[in-house]
This record gives sequence, structure tokens and C-alpha cells, in this order.
Amino acid sequence: QVQLVESGGGLVQPGGSLRLSCAASGFTFRSYTMNGYRQAPGKERELVASISNYGGIIDYADSVRERFTISRDNGKAMVYLQMNNLKPEDTAVYYCKTRVSRFDYWGQGTQVTVSS
Repeated sequence: QVQLVESGGGLVQPGGSLRLSCAASGFTFRSYTMNGYRQAPGKERELVASISNYGGIIDYADSVRERFTISRDNGKAMVYLQMNNLKPEDTAVYYCKTRVSRFDYWGQGTQVTVSS
């Protein structure tokens, strides 16, 4: 079955960096777009970044553009989100998600807290 497992979250000071990872299994990873979402307390889940199956098409939310970089390694079935110059408003649970055969699959999420 499709599984997505995020890791790499934690507590970081404003201006700091974190690298989130998402390990995928149970499907032909290289065939599918991968998405990164986040959900802050009291807010709706929002799309942060997307990367197409071979990485040719990448898109970011305006709020993270120029600070976050999404990438993937199809050989390892991994997706990465490099987050630089983190701000307190980046505090959220971060999720990876994919759609396979019209079904959406989500990871369990990893908490990112940006605070001094």
C-alpha cells in the first residue's frame, strides 16, 4: 500500500534552516507528482510546493518562494524540502502528499516550530 513518512522537523530559531524528508513506498514513485503541504494551528492546510515526476515542473506558494526548495530522488523514492530563512509564520505541521489512481495519500506529518 502507499506509504509516505515525513521526517526532519523540529524547533529552529528565526532565520534558521531545516531539511524535511519524505520517504515513499508502495507505488511507482517516479511516475507521480509529489506535493508538500502545511497546516498551522487554526488554519487550513495549504499547498507549499509541488514537483512533477521527473522534477521538470516545480511550483511554490508565494509565501515560501525564494526560501524553500523542493527536490526529489527517484532512485531512493524520496522527496526533500529545504527550508531556509525560516520565519515564525512558517510554524506548522508539514505533510507530503501524492495522488495515485484518483486517491490522495498523506503522510503523518512532521512538526516545524520557528521560535526564539
